[in-house]
Amino acid sequence: MPDTTERRPYHHGNLRTDLLDAAERSLRAHGAEQLSLRDLARDVGVSHAAPRRHFADRRALLDALAESGFTRLGEQLRAAVNEIGDEHDLPARLHAFASAYVLFATENAALTELMNSSKHRPGATAVTEAAAAAFGQISDLIEDGQERGELEGDDPEETGLIIYATVLGITSMLNSGMIEPARLEGLVGTAVTQFLRGARPAEPR
Repeated sequence: MPDTTERRPYHHGNLRTDLLDAAERSLRAHGAEQLSLRDLARDVGVSHAAPRRHFADRRALLDALAESGFTRLGEQLRAAVNEIGDEHDLPARLHAFASAYVLFATENAALTELMNSSKHRPGATAVTEAAAAAFGQISDLIEDGQERGELEGDDPEETGLIIYATVLGITSMLNSGMIEPARLEGLVGTAVTQFLRGARPAEPR
């Protein structure tokens, strides 16, 4: 009898990229718990052993997905701020940064949840570094604002965490259905305005 067993190739030209794309689609549709290397291999049309050439196990795949997410987020944050330009004041650039973050986080809710849960996991060095590179940009904005005299001269990283925590809270509330999408931009604008008002240097008496 002829062998009717389904045969799939072991090699694949862009297998790592295709697996990450398939993993993100599965994450969006079914959540992280449903991700498996075997299912992804079937989705992209390769043998069940092929993904292990790039990912030792499921955890390695999830970490790579989180790292890729932070890299993409960092690129989008940088593009948003660069579009405003250095010649503009801090409020405009900080608003662009915050808006770009909430747009990414609301359009990629499941991925953002994975990213945030992975970056503090012991051993996830690449994820931690990608997250630091993405969010380090807000420290740069704060430091520039301090040098221009627009913000108090406290630790820029700690000050940046305040605005990050605020927009993270807003997006979490939207993603969980606590607030309506129509309120998003207004809340981001209010958050940035109130942050800057509180962080502005005191007027000399």
